[in-house]
Amino acid sequence: MTASDTELARFKAARDTAIHRLRLIEQGAQIVYEDGTPVDMASEKARLEEVVAGMDRRIARLELAAAKATGPLN
Repeated sequence: MTASDTELARFKAARDTAIHRLRLIEQGAQIVYEDGTPVDMASEKARLEEVVAGMDRRIARLELAAAKATGPLN
């Protein structure tokens, strides 16, 4: 496995985690800080949506680079 494959696998796993958290928020999950203050779930959902979108873009770039690196030679 190459370094780019490892990076791609790591980003896909992180994306899956973020999507899982979004699903929990959609199901009504509530998060509180260590001091008991509730997290603004609307803001957290928006933040995670931005994170996932950024990860999607980065994953697409990594997959394209990997395809170019392993593609057929002319």
